[in-house]
Amino acid sequence: MSKPPIQPKIYHITHFDNLASIVAAGCIESDRRRLSSGSGQTAIGMTEIKLRRLQELDIPRHPGSRVGDYVPFYFCPRSIMLFIIHRNNHQDMNYHGGQRPILHLQADLGAVIDWADTHEVFWAFSDRNAGTRFTDFYNNREDLDKVDWNAVSATDFRDPLIKEGKQAEFLVHETFPWQLVEKIGVIDTNVGNRVDAVLQNANHKPIVDIERSWYY
Repeated sequence: MSKPPIQPKIYHITHFDNLASIVAAGCIESDRRRLSSGSGQTAIGMTEIKLRRLQELDIPRHPGSRVGDYVPFYFCPRSIMLFIIHRNNHQDMNYHGGQRPILHLQADLGAVIDWADTHEVFWAFSDRNAGTRFTDFYNNREDLDKVDWNAVSATDFRDPLIKEGKQAEFLVHETFPWQLVEKIGVIDTNVGNRVDAVLQNANHKPIVDIERSWYY
């Protein structure tokens, strides 16, 4: 579709309330692993889609695994999912706390793939929302041009094709190491200070930056 950036980044969004448990565990967990272990977190996704990812949608590149077995990332901040959270009017959302407590956990795509390949961890990426039934999946760096990078970077996603392409995902099987998070983007100074407090005694302390343009 389009040529990827020279050094693409990936972004996992989570609620501030989940940060302490992520740091303590040393990783971000997939929905499957989190539910199996009984670890309670503030969920910010859509209930029906989460169930579909857990129960129905397979990753053809890794037979026997489903989308819900993977930690999901977007290829951009200010995602459409964050827009839905901000609007707070979707019938399938149980979360109604708005975008302010949402954190962007940023990682470097190349570094993540290198780590996953070295440790023989499954990874894949999709050309659209991995929670849909018409998604194509890939697990080769050479296929990154299958992502519509123009859609990924677009700020106006009223066009249905742009909306589809912007929701492309990068997926890491079961757990994502905390040490690969290089930056935490927050909406304002207050949230940034709260994040700094959580990270005070952490072995790995990503950069914490106010990134207002990553929000609506």
